[in-house]
Amino acid sequence: MKSPSLLGNAPSFLEVLDKVSLLAPLNRPVLVIGERGTGKELIAARLHYLSERWDKHYLSLNCASLNPNLIESELFGHQAGAFTGAAQQRIGRFEQADKGSLFLDELANMPSEVQEKLLRTIEYNQIERLGSNKTIDVDVRLICATNQDLPSLVTQGKFRADLLDRLSFAVITLPPLRHRAEDICLLAEHFAQKIAHELNLNNRVSFTTQVKQQLEAYSWPGNIRELKNVIERAVVENSNAKGQVEAINVDPFASPWRPVAEPNNESQVVHSHLGFTQQVAEFEKKLIIDTLEKHHYKQTLCAQALEISYHQLRGLIKKHQINTQG
Repeated sequence: MKSPSLLGNAPSFLEVLDKVSLLAPLNRPVLVIGERGTGKELIAARLHYLSERWDKHYLSLNCASLNPNLIESELFGHQAGAFTGAAQQRIGRFEQADKGSLFLDELANMPSEVQEKLLRTIEYNQIERLGSNKTIDVDVRLICATNQDLPSLVTQGKFRADLLDRLSFAVITLPPLRHRAEDICLLAEHFAQKIAHELNLNNRVSFTTQVKQQLEAYSWPGNIRELKNVIERAVVENSNAKGQVEAINVDPFASPWRPVAEPNNESQVVHSHLGFTQQVAEFEKKLIIDTLEKHHYKQTLCAQALEISYHQLRGLIKKHQINTQG
């Protein structure tokens, strides 16, 4: 099986691929960190397919997709009668992935009691099915992913420090798409041609200069997953007879008939206690922060977008003590 394709020329992304190649052969747990939509599952798969386990099982489990009471059974299996509804024996993911790799996504959602059992599995390479005292040897390469800050969760008592210590031998942190500006149009082209092929379109898809500029100026909070959705929607809705995409819509909910959201009473109460000057200052600060994020913290572009001078922007940044590092 081929390794999943990962596109990008940004130095920050190429550093990630180099680190993956370095870590893939090692029989150690790997922790993949990144915002939603940055491709953590693709990196996990690449770690497996570049390892000596490439021809063995590669299984995955999303820890946020299951009832917390079921995660332990999914991972370690159970004996018949171990709990109500356990009519027959179940083989868990660790046994199924023996000699291969197991990818645990959304790790931060794992219940504390399962974290403890996972720690013992990493330390001793053994598991016990629910309802059984018999230990079973397993040889599994563990790859975990999360979009949360695990050290902060440890401080808050929401994640085990000893488990984080075992998992943090190798940490791969994925850069968000807004810090890979040179990759945005490359990825957009890839997604456009792929959807055009699926739809059997005759013309090769291209983008107008204005669309390319819009793609590069947007902050992409949903990262690559959001970009893929936007491009596919644009090809379907906004490409002309020659296959050229003339517009993109980053907000599929934008409509004059969109239901009006209920007012946030809590927010109104907070603002009601602020004077006119304070409310204006809060709005001014938020406007600058949002514009900086949208333009990748490029202050010249931000000033142009706000229609103020660069020196005026610098004064406002200093006034509101705004972090400009991104």
